[in-house]
Order: sequence, then structure tokens, then C-alpha cells
Amino acid sequence: MAFWVMVLCAILACILGGLYLVGAFRQRRAKEPPLDKGLIPWLGHALRYQKDGVDFLQRMQKKHGDIFTVLLGGHYFTFVMDPLSFGAIVNEARTRLDFTLYISQIVAQVFGFQHSEMTRKILETANTKHLRGDGLMVLTQAMMDSLHRVMWHSLSSAGGQKSWKQGGLFHFSYNMVFKAGYLAVFGNAQSKGVKDKEDAERSDLADSEDVFVEFRKFDIFFPGLVSSTLSPRDKKEVESLKRHFWNIFSVKEVYKKENISGWVTDQQEQLDEAGIPESMQGRFLFSLLWAFQANSGPASFWLLAYLMKNPKAMDEVRKEVDRVVGESGQEVRAGGPVLNVTKEMLDKTPILDSAVQETLRLAAAPMLIRAVMVDLEIQMNDGRKYLLRKGDRVALFPFVAAHMDPEIHPDPHVFKYDRFLSLDGTKKKFYKNGEKVKYFSMPWGAGSMCPGRFFATNELKLFAFLMLTYFDMQLVNMEEEIPPVTKSRCGFGVMQPTHDVQFRYRLRH
Repeated sequence: MAFWVMVLCAILACILGGLYLVGAFRQRRAKEPPLDKGLIPWLGHALRYQKDGVDFLQRMQKKHGDIFTVLLGGHYFTFVMDPLSFGAIVNEARTRLDFTLYISQIVAQVFGFQHSEMTRKILETANTKHLRGDGLMVLTQAMMDSLHRVMWHSLSSAGGQKSWKQGGLFHFSYNMVFKAGYLAVFGNAQSKGVKDKEDAERSDLADSEDVFVEFRKFDIFFPGLVSSTLSPRDKKEVESLKRHFWNIFSVKEVYKKENISGWVTDQQEQLDEAGIPESMQGRFLFSLLWAFQANSGPASFWLLAYLMKNPKAMDEVRKEVDRVVGESGQEVRAGGPVLNVTKEMLDKTPILDSAVQETLRLAAAPMLIRAVMVDLEIQMNDGRKYLLRKGDRVALFPFVAAHMDPEIHPDPHVFKYDRFLSLDGTKKKFYKNGEKVKYFSMPWGAGSMCPGRFFATNELKLFAFLMLTYFDMQLVNMEEEIPPVTKSRCGFGVMQPTHDVQFRYRLRH
């Protein structure tokens, strides 16, 4: 009898321990935010959030107010939904709220590479050198050259130069920007002589197309891969795709090319010096590809879609682009030299800048997550103080809290190309409850902002600049609404449409 009592006690202990681990016994402590665990142990509200994160957070905010803690897949997330209180999170020391821990977990889970403090420093050094200042200008120039190559190839392969071409806008935009960015960063096939150069260029275009096709397959699985909700069949396909990319981004394969960006070579050399195995270096380079290419193409789609859907916006932006081209002394004509878009030209486009900002306000929905490293107290803008528990995560979701707030942005669901323009040329101010809002739009995060934001913005503006200069564009069906977003991608940067829209384009000159 004593033996069976011991067995039953052991089973009971396991059950109680399991319930404790999944949060069944967690209770709200004094001064902590409202706690909502949901009805399913461990999962909590994960399924509801994955189905429609925007709707879920709006419902939670309406139920609990501007701060609340929810259980999502075994982790407790405290959401701060008041943009006037974002500073309490953004400005907190990394030793208390760490932004690298969650990112490192995602990189390991998705790309198979384990970040360390050393590899993060390598990345930060390369970003500072190549994604700002003179390094940024070099990379932007390479991007423009690559855009010319892929755009003209696409046009010539479609038939007559002045005839209308038709296609899916999302595929066209994502395809053009991805392939140009891939070639600009990872280089071109080596060539010797004119004929060899032509063969190398055809090889580049075919190679970049193949990489794009496989990348799109992987990118579609990305939300499920992060949330660990892929089916066994999908997991198998993802693993196959990973191995494919680890191979093409192996050091051996990468260095078969020439004109590789310094951003890539500097990091690879430092990883090598640090003793990182070549197999891991390939995984690191794969993560870089996703980081700088997963958002630019979709953002380009939204920008062109909104401009074509709003004729006045299209007319104003095109006039500005044409003016800047004229002031540069260049002439765009049939058979003439290609347009060289310089940094000075990109700096003279306030209307395009506003249209880009408005596009990102509507389409970018990143989740800013910090790991709570110690028990700490935060103060909301209204003076209320709350305790955050060590081991939890605190999250900001600016898309709901700021981008779609009608007090900050009147008619928040409407595209207004001039929303971010001020009449006197100064930076426009936004207000809520009579107070100036510092974090009124956060497509690139805050505090630890996306290091590639300047290059990504240049990619977006260059693509729009060249499309508006060289082509007439129009939606095939002007009555068709801009498509809704794929809800499963909320929280992962620029969202993607549920379906493509058809457009026409032809040469202007």
C-alpha cells in the first residue's frame, strides 16, 4: 500500500508541476497589470492572436485598458497600448528590458543560427560602416544599378517597348526589388570579356529569379515557423528550404561571385576570424537576406498600389520626381543614357517622403518585444505605476496603439499622401489628449531601431523614382479596392496582401 501511495503522490506532483509550468496557478499580484490567461492551458490566447492579432489586441484594450498581461503560447506578454507611455519601455536599460534575447531566439528557431554577444557586435559594426554615411551611398548606388538591370530585362522580355504590359502588382514589385537587392548585396557572376559578361548577366538574372521563387516559399511559412504552429508536412518542406539556402549562402558558393558588398564580406571575414564554422556562416548570411529583403518588396507594392488608387497623389509625386530629374540636368529619353538617381536627388522629395511614411503607417505592423530581466516598476503617462514580473515579456504594437489611432491620425484607414507634410517645411507634430506624441509612427521600431531602415527606405524610393520616371502605370480595375492584409503576418514587419491586383505599365518616353 505504501508503494502505491508513493506512486500516486509522484503522479500528483507531476500533474501539479505541469500545471504550474503552464501557468495554471498564476495570479495577478498587487500593482501588476490586469491578467488574462484565456481558457486553454499554456496556449492561452495564442490561437485567437494568431487568427487576427489586431482584432485581439483591440478587444483586450477595450476590456482591460491601456496595459494588460496575456498568456500566449507559454509566455506572458504585457502589452502597453498607450503611445504616450511608450517611452517608459523604449528608454529602459537593456539590463532591465532586453531587446536582443527574443530576437536571438527567433533567429535560432527560424534560421538555425545562434546569436551571441560577439556576433551581435560584428553585425553592429558592419551596419554602422555600410548602412550609414558613405557605405550607405555605395550600397544605394549598387541597388540602383541592379534595379536598372532587372527592370529592363523584364521589359524587354515582355515584348514591344511602347506597348502596355500587364501583371500582378505584388509579384512585379516584390520580384523586381528582391532580385535587385539580392544582386546588389551578394554580387554578380564573374565575367571576362564582352560575350562572357552577357552570359554572366543572363546567369545573374536567372539565379536571382530562382532565389526569389524559393525565398517566397520560405517567407510564406515564416509566421507559422515563428509561432511553432506548422503542420508536420510544412515543417518537412521548411527544413528542405533551409538546407537549400544554407547551401547557396555557404562561403564556398558566395565567393564564386564578384562585386559582393562590403556589408557581407566584412561580416563573413569577422565571423571567420572569430572561429565560427563555415556551416554556421551560411546560416547567418541567410538570416541577413531575410532581414533586408522580406519587407522592401511588399512595401513597394503598397506604395504603388496607393498611388495608382489615388490619382491626385500619383500626380503630385510624379510632378515632384520629374522636377528633381530636370534640376539634376539629366534628360530621360528613348535611347538616352539611364537615369542616375543620386542621394542629393532622393533628399529633394518631401512629397514622396510623406507618401512613403504614409504607406508604412498603413502597412507596417512590427511587434516590439523586450524580455523582462528583473522585477521592475514602470510608470504610465497618466502617473499610474505597474509592476512587471521577471521572465515575462513586454510588448508594444504601434500599428494598433498609434498608427490606427483616429485622434493621432484622423481617418486612420485612409491613405493621405500629404499626411506627414508640414506647410513650413518643419517636422510635422502629432497630438493625443492635447499632448505631443513622440511615437506617432514606428515602422522601424524605437530605441533599438532597424539598422537597415535607411537602405530599405532608399530601396523603396529608388524603385518608385524609376517606375514613375520611366513608366505610365494604372490599375486594370480602378473600382477594385486595395486588398486587405494577411492577418497572420501582423507583428512581423510590413504586411502582405491577401491577393494580388492587376496593373498595366508602359514606357513614357
